[in-house]
Amino acid sequence: MIRRMISAGARAFLVALVIAMPAAMLPGVSADTAQMVALLALVAAALTFVEYFSEFPSLLEFRDAPPYNRMRFLALFFTVLVLCVIHRGAVHPTVFSDFLASIGAVLGNAIDFPFSPVRLMVLLAPSNAALEDISLLRTSAGLAYIVSMVALVLFVFAVRIMNWPIRHGAFNFWVNLPLFDPTAGGDILNRLKRDAAVNVVLGFLLPFLIPAVLKSASVFAYEINLTDQQTVIWTMSAWAFLPVSLIMRGVALLRIAELIEEKRRRAYAQADLHAPA
Repeated sequence: MIRRMISAGARAFLVALVIAMPAAMLPGVSADTAQMVALLALVAAALTFVEYFSEFPSLLEFRDAPPYNRMRFLALFFTVLVLCVIHRGAVHPTVFSDFLASIGAVLGNAIDFPFSPVRLMVLLAPSNAALEDISLLRTSAGLAYIVSMVALVLFVFAVRIMNWPIRHGAFNFWVNLPLFDPTAGGDILNRLKRDAAVNVVLGFLLPFLIPAVLKSASVFAYEINLTDQQTVIWTMSAWAFLPVSLIMRGVALLRIAELIEEKRRRAYAQADLHAPA
C-alpha cells in the first residue's frame, strides 16, 4: 500500500506540475490567474492520486498497461515545457530558448504549407497581429505538432515491435478498459474494431477541425486571444495532444482486438483438434 501511495503521489505531483508550468514560468502572470491555476492543479492532482491509489481503476484506461499513459503524459509534458521555454524566451531570451525557437521556426516553416494543420492554426491570428506574433504562433504550432507525432511513432513502435501490451505479462481486459460496457450488445471484437476506427479517424480529422471550430467561435461568439501567452500554449497543446491521444487509443484498441481474435483462433483450433472424429 505504501508503494502504491508513493506512486500515486508522484503521478499527482507531475500532473499538477504540468498544469502549473505556464503560470510559473511565464512572466507577468497576475495573482488571480496564479490562484486559479493553483486550484486547478490541486484538483487535477487529487483526482490523479485517487485514481492511482485505488486498487482498481474507475476512469483511466490502460492503467496497468504501460507505457500507454506514460507516453501520453510525456507528450503533453514536453509540449507544454517546450512552448513555455519559447514564450518565456520571447521576453527573457536565453541560449536554450533561442535554440528551441530556431528549431521550431524551421519545423513550423517546413509544415506551414497550404491546407496543412499548421497553416490553419496560423490563420487564426487576428488580421492586425504583428509579424513577430504570427511567427511565434507558427513556431509553437510546428513544435507542438512534431512532439505529438514523435509520441505517436514511439507508441506504434511499442505496439508493433515491443509486443505491447503482453510483453511483460497477460493483459487484463476489464481492469484496463473500465469504461468499456460488456453488456452494450454485439460482439466485443466488432465493437473494439469499430471504436478503434472511430478514434483513428477523429484523430486524423481533429487537427483540421479544431482550427475551424476556433475560427467559427471567433466569428459568431467568442474570439480567443492568441496574443496571450498562456492561451497560445494551452491552445497549441490541446490542438496537438487531443488528436494524437485519440489515434493512440485507436491503435491500442485495435491491438486488443487482434489479441482477442488470435486467442479465439487458438481456442477454435484446439476445439477442432480434440473434437471426436
